[in-house]
Amino acid sequence: MGAAGDMLTAALLELHPQPENFLRTMNALGLPGVHVEAESATRCGIRGTHMRVTIDGTEEGCAAEHAQEHAHSHDHVHTHDHPHDHDHAHDHEHPHDHDHAHDHEHPHDHDHAHPHETEHAQEHAAPHTHSALHDIEARIDALPLPAPVRDHARAVYALLAQAESRAHGRPVEQIHFHEVGTLDALADIVGVCLLLHELAPDKIVVSPVHVGSGQVRCAHGMLPVPAPATAYLLQGVPIYGGAVRGELCTPTGAALLRYFADDFGAMPVMAIQKIGYGMGNKEFDHANCVRAMLGESEDAGDTVLELRCNLDDMTPEALAFATERLLESGARDVFTTPVHMKKGRTGMLLTCVCDETQREAMLHLLFAHTTTLGVRENVCRRAVLTRGERTAHTPYGEVRVKTASGWGVSREKPEYEDVAQLARTQGVPLTEIVKHLGCIR
Repeated sequence: MGAAGDMLTAALLELHPQPENFLRTMNALGLPGVHVEAESATRCGIRGTHMRVTIDGTEEGCAAEHAQEHAHSHDHVHTHDHPHDHDHAHDHEHPHDHDHAHDHEHPHDHDHAHPHETEHAQEHAAPHTHSALHDIEARIDALPLPAPVRDHARAVYALLAQAESRAHGRPVEQIHFHEVGTLDALADIVGVCLLLHELAPDKIVVSPVHVGSGQVRCAHGMLPVPAPATAYLLQGVPIYGGAVRGELCTPTGAALLRYFADDFGAMPVMAIQKIGYGMGNKEFDHANCVRAMLGESEDAGDTVLELRCNLDDMTPEALAFATERLLESGARDVFTTPVHMKKGRTGMLLTCVCDETQREAMLHLLFAHTTTLGVRENVCRRAVLTRGERTAHTPYGEVRVKTASGWGVSREKPEYEDVAQLARTQGVPLTEIVKHLGCIR
């Protein structure tokens, strides 16, 4: 059933080891009036999760509908008869005086807030505000989230703005998002970015995208599905239509898939560990859901390069400096092993583990910062656990927790720097912080 931000969020949430922590984090972000909760839902006999977003106590769909009564100027309007419910509802039983009309056979909730054609919207939007891309980026920058999550959210919004810019033939600076739509779409985008940051998959493969069929009406006439911005976002991506009429893939969903997907195609051979279902609001003949699968592929693992050299004429301080330089430059690991060398001399075996693409850079550093005359190299294949990160809450503050799973095991370990910082600022022992992380193994 295509892709939408709220349904992607719900599907990924079902893969998360600590969904309550995710919801707690989302609701502590300080987005004005926004509250996010997950509720159980069943579609075509399949149980899954529906994400309910409220703004000042009103569910996102109703808020968006109210706003659009005053500022209705999307890049397109939906003429739907398909079963896709995303995160703002159009369920109009009254006439509209807009530049375009809704012709819906059912209520449906979309995840996206379309950038508006601003000159018309401003005429009707006196009680409401609009946000330019730089306003949204400033709001994202202020969120109490890890830097990579904020970076990803900004990048997804940039893709949306660029697509709307191309569709309308206007500079990105003139693309504006309606405030109400921005808040629920921002919750969806930030939610997906945070979930993928904490799940930390090695690779994301997306099936060919079902975009729906039929037409959408805009101020200038009828346009085909996918809508212009969605079509730009999905250039080069395998897509298909079908019997379901209407816009199944929203611009927000398309932007998220385009940004995060490492590949589009068939599901690889994999051992599935978890399955998540993200549900729309209504139940129809087609299962109104997005499904996410987390597992290990047959080639789970990677290849690394080991660079080694024996050293017997360096001071410990110089060797420590060389180790630091290698790690700062991106080596996966650097370690030393005491060895006995010729003529009974003691020495150190320095091992640098890096990606094969880093070979030249690491060799340069080894020759520059050690006294070695030669470096041995060995290509190694590794079996690895799936790594991730989550945030744990303690009475003293938040602690990042590293996670690793796969091969029948699951491990967690607190980030030392976070624990140490809390211990320093709160004046308590490290063990006092750690004891509140009872799930750590």
